[in-house]
Amino acid sequence: MIRSTMKSVGLAAMLAALPAAAHAAEAELPKTIAWTSYDVGSASYAQAVAIGKAISDAYGVSLRVLPATSDVARLLPLKQGRVGFSLMGSESYNAAEGTEAFGEPELGPQRLMLLAGSNSNNCFTLALHGDTDIQKASDLKGKRIGYVVGSPALQNNVAAFLAFGGLTWDDVKAVEVPSFGASWEAFLNGQVDAITTLTTTSFAVQAEASPNGLKWMPLPAAEKDAWKRLQAHKPQFSPRLATDGPTLSEANPVECAGFPFPVLATYAEADPDLVYNMTKAVEDTFDSYVKVEPGLVGLSPDRQNFQWVIPYHEGAVRYWKEVGLWTDEDEAHNQSLMKRQDVLAEAWAGLAGASPEERKAQWPDVRDKALADAGF
Repeated sequence: MIRSTMKSVGLAAMLAALPAAAHAAEAELPKTIAWTSYDVGSASYAQAVAIGKAISDAYGVSLRVLPATSDVARLLPLKQGRVGFSLMGSESYNAAEGTEAFGEPELGPQRLMLLAGSNSNNCFTLALHGDTDIQKASDLKGKRIGYVVGSPALQNNVAAFLAFGGLTWDDVKAVEVPSFGASWEAFLNGQVDAITTLTTTSFAVQAEASPNGLKWMPLPAAEKDAWKRLQAHKPQFSPRLATDGPTLSEANPVECAGFPFPVLATYAEADPDLVYNMTKAVEDTFDSYVKVEPGLVGLSPDRQNFQWVIPYHEGAVRYWKEVGLWTDEDEAHNQSLMKRQDVLAEAWAGLAGASPEERKAQWPDVRDKALADAGF
């Protein structure tokens, strides 16, 4: 979905030149490790390969990256124990909460936990034509918005951005497109006025060079009520000042929506020692892989958000405490999130006797009631 601006040939050449990490001897890893990522050609696949190469060089291990085309496909190998970790996006939140694709009867809420997340200098918002009269979210009323069929996460992104301006899908003209790439084609062809995207997608470079130009819809952090409406749709989003992407710079940033992307995740039952050592390896090789994929600057220790929407694994917490970055407030937040996962798991188990159709139909209300009764 989200494409890297780095050509595959250039990526391979730069990976070959990666230096070994200075702290290679400090982490202990198995000889073979595997994790899943987004599909080949995506930004996170390139990022996964860069991290994997750095770790392989530093520790003499074989780290295999298995690309997957869908949210569920990235998680199933992890759930089945065929891989140890997954490099994911916001679907990690949906998996932990049992929402969207993970509300299906055979899935449900997953006890996912984090090792680290990349809080970089890009963000999510709506791409707008440079010559448009749209200045703020409320100006979207009556405009043509790209609607990616079969992608509820992207549709919900738009719903969140519309809510920021006090609007819903009913207030705009939804233009159906078959994929994320097709939404950009429609945008470049002038068939839509706005589409949801990450600021660093390569399609944005084409848009900037197009006759209509490109700009980004601002989501000012100071508009607290608007942010509450946005987060009612996408709780994983938080305000961010972005400087990476076409038209953007330190001198010309945009206030928009960010979340850790990608995140490195595993299941709660994963071996704490393995999780500790993998977290250490990812951080100790930071200087190596960030040279290849600058977008991974967000994995720097000082950019971690320990109070996001998914708890951190106990092995990772051990590492973050060791380096002096884990606070009492972080611990309290983490314990609350783990309690939330307990509540969700119990609510899901309570539907075990229902048919698949009944479970799917009843789960949203059961989930909401269970969370509300537990004070969430």
